[in-house]
Amino acid sequence: MKTIVTLTLNPSIDGSAEADIVRPVHKIRTSDERYDPGGGGINVARVIRELGGPVLAMYLAGGATGGVLDDLLDTALIAHRRVPIADHTRISHAVFERSSGEEYRFVPAGPLVMEWEWRAILEALEDIDCEYLVASGSLPRAVPDDFYETVAALAHRKGIRLVLDTSGSALRAGLVRGVHLVKPSLGELEALVGRRLADGAAQEAAARELIDAGSAEMVALTLGRDGALLVTAQAALRQPALDVVAKSAVGAGDSFVAAMTLALAQGRDEQDAFAYGMAAGAAAVLSPGTGLCRREDVERLYGELSRQIPPRP
Repeated sequence: MKTIVTLTLNPSIDGSAEADIVRPVHKIRTSDERYDPGGGGINVARVIRELGGPVLAMYLAGGATGGVLDDLLDTALIAHRRVPIADHTRISHAVFERSSGEEYRFVPAGPLVMEWEWRAILEALEDIDCEYLVASGSLPRAVPDDFYETVAALAHRKGIRLVLDTSGSALRAGLVRGVHLVKPSLGELEALVGRRLADGAAQEAAARELIDAGSAEMVALTLGRDGALLVTAQAALRQPALDVVAKSAVGAGDSFVAAMTLALAQGRDEQDAFAYGMAAGAAAVLSPGTGLCRREDVERLYGELSRQIPPRP
Protein backbone atom coordinates (compact mmCIF):
# COMPACT_ATOMS: atom_id res chain seq x y z
CA MET A 1 0.00 0.00 0.00
CA LYS A 2 1.06 3.59 -0.58
CA THR A 3 1.93 5.91 2.27
CA ILE A 4 -1.11 7.60 3.81
CA VAL A 5 -0.69 11.40 3.99
CA THR A 6 -2.24 13.47 6.77
CA LEU A 7 -2.81 17.22 6.60
CA THR A 8 -2.87 19.43 9.71
CA LEU A 9 -3.37 23.16 9.31
CA ASN A 10 -3.56 23.85 13.04
CA PRO A 11 -1.23 21.44 14.86
CA SER A 12 -0.39 21.75 18.52
CA ILE A 13 2.00 20.69 21.20
CA ASP A 14 -0.30 18.68 23.46
CA GLY A 15 0.58 18.78 27.12
CA SER A 16 -1.20 16.75 29.77
CA ALA A 17 -0.94 16.37 33.52
CA GLU A 18 -2.85 15.31 36.64
CA ALA A 19 -3.86 17.33 39.70
CA ASP A 20 -5.67 16.48 42.92
CA ILE A 21 -8.15 19.32 42.44
CA VAL A 22 -8.59 22.17 39.96
CA ARG A 23 -9.86 25.41 41.51
CA PRO A 24 -9.62 29.14 40.73
CA VAL A 25 -7.01 31.55 42.14
CA HIS A 26 -4.96 28.82 43.83
CA LYS A 27 -1.75 27.52 42.31
CA ILE A 28 -2.49 24.05 40.92
CA ARG A 29 0.30 21.54 41.49
CA THR A 30 0.45 18.92 38.72
CA SER A 31 2.20 15.62 38.17
CA ASP A 32 2.67 12.99 35.44
CA GLU A 33 3.32 15.64 32.80
CA ARG A 34 3.85 14.60 29.20
CA TYR A 35 4.04 16.35 25.83
CA ASP A 36 3.07 14.93 22.46
CA PRO A 37 2.77 16.21 18.90
CA GLY A 38 -0.92 16.91 18.32
CA GLY A 39 -3.66 18.37 16.21
CA GLY A 40 -6.12 16.34 14.12
CA GLY A 41 -3.97 15.06 11.26
CA ILE A 42 -0.86 14.63 13.40
CA ASN A 43 -2.85 12.53 15.88
CA VAL A 44 -4.08 10.46 12.95
CA ALA A 45 -0.48 9.98 11.80
CA ARG A 46 0.59 8.89 15.29
CA VAL A 47 -2.10 6.22 15.39
CA ILE A 48 -1.44 4.95 11.86
CA ARG A 49 2.21 4.51 12.76
CA GLU A 50 1.28 2.80 16.05
CA LEU A 51 -0.84 0.35 14.05
CA GLY A 52 2.00 -0.41 11.64
CA GLY A 53 0.93 1.64 8.63
CA PRO A 54 3.11 3.92 6.47
CA VAL A 55 2.30 7.60 6.99
CA LEU A 56 3.57 11.09 6.23
CA ALA A 57 2.37 14.07 8.30
CA MET A 58 2.18 17.43 6.49
CA TYR A 59 1.50 20.53 8.56
CA LEU A 60 1.96 24.25 9.08
CA ALA A 61 4.16 25.22 12.02
CA GLY A 62 6.22 28.19 13.15
CA GLY A 63 7.90 30.14 15.90
CA ALA A 64 9.90 28.61 18.73
CA THR A 65 7.10 26.12 19.38
CA GLY A 66 7.18 24.97 15.74
CA GLY A 67 10.69 23.65 16.34
CA VAL A 68 9.53 21.83 19.45
CA LEU A 69 6.74 20.19 17.42
CA ASP A 70 9.31 19.01 14.86
CA ASP A 71 11.42 17.50 17.65
CA LEU A 72 8.41 15.68 19.11
CA LEU A 73 7.60 14.18 15.70
CA ASP A 74 11.21 13.08 15.30
CA THR A 75 11.09 11.43 18.72
CA ALA A 76 7.85 9.67 17.75
CA LEU A 77 9.57 8.44 14.54
CA ILE A 78 6.84 9.93 12.35
CA ALA A 79 7.84 10.98 8.83
CA HIS A 80 6.87 14.60 8.43
CA ARG A 81 6.99 17.59 6.11
CA ARG A 82 6.66 21.02 7.66
CA VAL A 83 5.56 24.13 5.77
CA PRO A 84 6.87 27.06 7.84
CA ILE A 85 4.81 29.99 9.08
CA ALA A 86 5.86 33.10 11.01
CA ASP A 87 3.46 32.82 13.96
CA HIS A 88 3.85 30.39 16.85
CA THR A 89 2.34 26.90 16.86
CA ARG A 90 -0.24 26.61 19.63
CA ILE A 91 0.16 24.68 22.89
CA SER A 92 -2.87 22.80 24.22
CA HIS A 93 -3.18 21.37 27.71
CA ALA A 94 -5.34 18.75 29.40
CA VAL A 95 -5.52 18.32 33.17
CA PHE A 96 -7.09 15.25 34.79
CA GLU A 97 -8.59 16.02 38.20
CA ARG A 98 -8.08 12.96 40.38
CA SER A 99 -10.66 13.96 43.00
CA SER A 100 -13.55 14.08 40.53
CA GLY A 101 -12.37 11.97 37.62
CA GLU A 102 -13.04 14.94 35.32
CA GLU A 103 -10.73 16.17 32.59
CA TYR A 104 -10.19 19.85 31.79
CA ARG A 105 -8.99 20.71 28.27
CA PHE A 106 -7.54 24.09 27.24
CA VAL A 107 -7.28 24.55 23.46
CA PRO A 108 -6.09 27.84 21.87
CA ALA A 109 -7.45 29.09 18.54
CA GLY A 110 -4.06 28.79 16.91
CA PRO A 111 -1.68 31.05 14.95
CA LEU A 112 -2.45 33.78 12.46
CA VAL A 113 -1.61 32.33 9.03
CA MET A 114 -0.80 34.58 6.07
CA GLU A 115 -2.18 33.85 2.61
CA TRP A 116 1.20 33.00 1.15
CA GLU A 117 1.70 30.49 3.98
CA TRP A 118 -1.52 28.53 3.47
CA ARG A 119 -1.02 28.66 -0.29
CA ALA A 120 2.41 27.11 0.23
CA ILE A 121 0.94 23.98 1.75
CA LEU A 122 -1.44 23.66 -1.21
CA GLU A 123 1.61 23.79 -3.45
CA ALA A 124 3.25 21.10 -1.31
CA LEU A 125 0.18 18.88 -1.70
CA GLU A 126 0.65 18.98 -5.47
CA ASP A 127 3.81 16.89 -5.00
CA ILE A 128 2.32 14.08 -2.93
CA ASP A 129 1.78 10.58 -4.29
CA CYS A 130 -0.78 8.75 -2.19
CA GLU A 131 -4.08 6.89 -2.38
CA TYR A 132 -5.49 8.32 0.87
CA LEU A 133 -5.24 11.86 2.20
CA VAL A 134 -6.64 12.60 5.67
CA ALA A 135 -7.46 16.28 6.25
CA SER A 136 -8.26 16.65 9.92
CA GLY A 137 -8.64 19.40 12.47
CA SER A 138 -9.61 23.04 12.75
CA LEU A 139 -8.44 25.88 10.53
CA PRO A 140 -6.15 28.44 12.17
CA ARG A 141 -6.91 32.14 12.04
CA ALA A 142 -7.11 33.81 8.60
CA VAL A 143 -7.21 30.55 6.63
CA PRO A 144 -10.38 30.82 4.49
CA ASP A 145 -13.40 28.68 5.33
CA ASP A 146 -13.33 27.10 1.86
CA PHE A 147 -9.78 25.78 2.26
CA TYR A 148 -10.87 22.15 2.44
CA GLU A 149 -13.00 22.62 -0.68
CA THR A 150 -9.76 23.52 -2.48
CA VAL A 151 -8.09 20.44 -1.01
CA ALA A 152 -11.02 18.27 -2.16
CA ALA A 153 -10.70 19.64 -5.71
CA LEU A 154 -6.99 18.87 -5.67
CA ALA A 155 -7.65 15.34 -4.41
CA HIS A 156 -10.24 14.71 -7.15
CA ARG A 157 -7.83 15.93 -9.82
CA LYS A 158 -5.01 13.70 -8.53
CA GLY A 159 -7.23 10.63 -7.99
CA ILE A 160 -6.73 10.69 -4.21
CA ARG A 161 -9.38 9.50 -1.75
CA LEU A 162 -9.98 12.29 0.73
CA VAL A 163 -10.98 11.61 4.35
CA LEU A 164 -12.30 14.74 6.08
CA ASP A 165 -12.71 15.37 9.80
CA THR A 166 -13.41 18.98 10.74
CA SER A 167 -16.35 21.11 11.84
CA GLY A 168 -18.45 24.19 11.16
CA SER A 169 -18.13 26.16 7.95
CA ALA A 170 -14.87 24.38 7.09
CA LEU A 171 -16.73 21.05 7.07
CA ARG A 172 -19.61 22.40 5.01
CA ALA A 173 -17.23 23.82 2.41
CA GLY A 174 -15.15 20.65 2.33
CA LEU A 175 -18.16 18.59 1.29
CA VAL A 176 -19.03 20.76 -1.73
CA ARG A 177 -16.75 18.73 -4.02
CA GLY A 178 -17.45 15.42 -2.31
CA VAL A 179 -15.12 13.26 -0.20
CA HIS A 180 -14.51 9.55 0.20
CA LEU A 181 -15.20 9.47 3.95
CA VAL A 182 -16.42 12.10 6.39
CA LYS A 183 -16.59 11.64 10.17
CA PRO A 184 -18.93 14.12 11.82
CA SER A 185 -20.10 14.08 15.41
CA LEU A 186 -23.84 14.26 16.05
CA GLY A 187 -23.67 18.00 16.66
CA GLU A 188 -21.70 18.54 13.47
CA LEU A 189 -24.17 16.51 11.40
CA GLU A 190 -27.11 18.40 12.91
CA ALA A 191 -25.44 21.68 11.97
CA LEU A 192 -24.90 20.45 8.42
CA VAL A 193 -28.52 19.43 7.82
CA GLY A 194 -30.03 22.23 9.90
CA ARG A 195 -32.21 20.19 12.23
CA ARG A 196 -32.12 18.11 15.40
CA LEU A 197 -31.56 14.39 14.87
CA ALA A 198 -33.33 12.88 17.86
CA ASP A 199 -33.16 9.17 17.02
CA GLY A 200 -31.36 6.58 14.94
CA ALA A 201 -33.74 6.80 12.00
CA ALA A 202 -33.26 10.57 11.75
CA GLN A 203 -29.49 10.20 12.01
CA GLU A 204 -29.37 7.59 9.26
CA ALA A 205 -31.62 9.68 7.02
CA ALA A 206 -29.38 12.74 7.46
CA ALA A 207 -26.25 10.75 6.67
CA ARG A 208 -27.91 9.34 3.58
CA GLU A 209 -28.78 12.87 2.45
CA LEU A 210 -25.06 13.63 2.30
CA ILE A 211 -24.42 10.51 0.24
CA ASP A 212 -27.31 11.14 -2.14
CA ALA A 213 -26.10 14.71 -2.65
CA GLY A 214 -22.63 13.47 -3.60
CA SER A 215 -21.05 15.09 -0.53
CA ALA A 216 -19.50 11.82 0.67
CA GLU A 217 -19.23 8.18 -0.32
CA MET A 218 -19.25 7.12 3.33
CA VAL A 219 -20.45 8.86 6.49
CA ALA A 220 -19.12 7.61 9.83
CA LEU A 221 -21.20 9.31 12.52
CA THR A 222 -19.57 9.09 15.96
CA LEU A 223 -22.00 9.22 18.89
CA GLY A 224 -19.77 8.98 21.98
CA ARG A 225 -21.30 6.66 24.55
CA ASP A 226 -23.98 5.67 22.01
CA GLY A 227 -21.43 4.16 19.66
CA ALA A 228 -21.28 5.01 15.96
CA LEU A 229 -23.16 4.71 12.69
CA LEU A 230 -21.67 3.98 9.27
CA VAL A 231 -23.76 4.80 6.22
CA THR A 232 -22.83 4.02 2.62
CA ALA A 233 -24.85 3.95 -0.58
CA GLN A 234 -25.45 0.23 -0.04
CA ALA A 235 -25.95 -0.17 3.70
CA ALA A 236 -26.11 1.27 7.20
CA LEU A 237 -24.36 -0.28 10.20
CA ARG A 238 -24.84 0.85 13.80
CA GLN A 239 -22.48 -0.32 16.51
CA PRO A 240 -22.87 0.29 20.27
CA ALA A 241 -19.89 1.71 22.13
CA LEU A 242 -17.46 -0.77 23.60
CA ASP A 243 -17.57 -1.06 27.38
CA VAL A 244 -14.28 0.44 28.55
CA VAL A 245 -13.20 2.55 31.51
CA ALA A 246 -12.40 5.99 30.13
CA LYS A 247 -9.29 7.80 31.36
CA SER A 248 -9.21 10.56 28.73
CA ALA A 249 -11.28 11.71 25.77
CA VAL A 250 -8.27 13.18 23.95
CA GLY A 251 -7.81 11.79 20.45
CA ALA A 252 -10.63 9.23 20.40
CA GLY A 253 -12.09 10.60 17.16
CA ASP A 254 -8.66 10.91 15.56
CA SER A 255 -7.88 7.31 16.52
CA PHE A 256 -11.16 6.18 14.93
CA VAL A 257 -10.33 8.00 11.68
CA ALA A 258 -6.77 6.68 11.63
CA ALA A 259 -7.68 3.03 12.09
CA MET A 260 -10.60 3.10 9.67
CA THR A 261 -8.52 4.83 6.99
CA LEU A 262 -5.65 2.38 7.46
CA ALA A 263 -7.99 -0.58 7.14
CA LEU A 264 -9.54 0.84 3.95
CA ALA A 265 -6.08 1.50 2.52
CA GLN A 266 -5.19 -2.14 3.27
CA GLY A 267 -8.14 -3.24 1.12
CA ARG A 268 -10.45 -4.33 3.94
CA ASP A 269 -14.18 -3.84 3.40
CA GLU A 270 -16.18 -1.00 4.94
CA GLN A 271 -17.71 -3.11 7.71
CA ASP A 272 -14.34 -4.43 8.83
CA ALA A 273 -12.74 -0.98 8.59
CA PHE A 274 -15.59 0.47 10.67
CA ALA A 275 -15.03 -2.15 13.38
CA TYR A 276 -11.30 -1.41 13.40
CA GLY A 277 -12.03 2.30 13.78
CA MET A 278 -14.45 1.62 16.65
CA ALA A 279 -11.79 -0.46 18.40
CA ALA A 280 -9.17 2.28 18.05
CA GLY A 281 -11.54 4.98 19.31
CA ALA A 282 -12.34 2.89 22.37
CA ALA A 283 -8.68 2.06 22.93
CA ALA A 284 -7.78 5.76 22.91
CA VAL A 285 -9.88 6.52 25.97
CA LEU A 286 -7.97 3.86 27.92
CA SER A 287 -4.80 5.98 27.72
CA PRO A 288 -4.46 8.92 30.10
CA GLY A 289 -3.79 12.43 28.84
CA THR A 290 -2.52 12.72 25.28
CA GLY A 291 -1.33 9.13 24.96
CA LEU A 292 -3.85 8.05 22.24
CA CYS A 293 -4.28 4.32 21.63
CA ARG A 294 -1.92 1.37 21.96
CA ARG A 295 -1.82 -1.30 19.27
CA GLU A 296 -2.34 -4.20 21.69
CA ASP A 297 -5.52 -2.57 23.03
CA VAL A 298 -6.82 -1.90 19.52
CA GLU A 299 -6.28 -5.49 18.39
CA ARG A 300 -7.85 -6.91 21.55
CA LEU A 301 -10.95 -4.70 21.28
CA TYR A 302 -11.18 -5.33 17.54
CA GLY A 303 -11.23 -9.05 18.23
CA GLU A 304 -14.06 -8.60 20.75
CA LEU A 305 -16.01 -6.41 18.35
CA SER A 306 -15.54 -8.71 15.38
CA ARG A 307 -17.15 -11.53 17.31
CA GLN A 308 -20.22 -9.34 17.96
CA ILE A 309 -20.78 -8.26 14.35
CA PRO A 310 -22.68 -10.87 12.31
CA PRO A 311 -21.02 -11.81 9.02
CA ARG A 312 -22.47 -10.41 5.83
CA PRO A 313 -24.78 -12.80 4.00
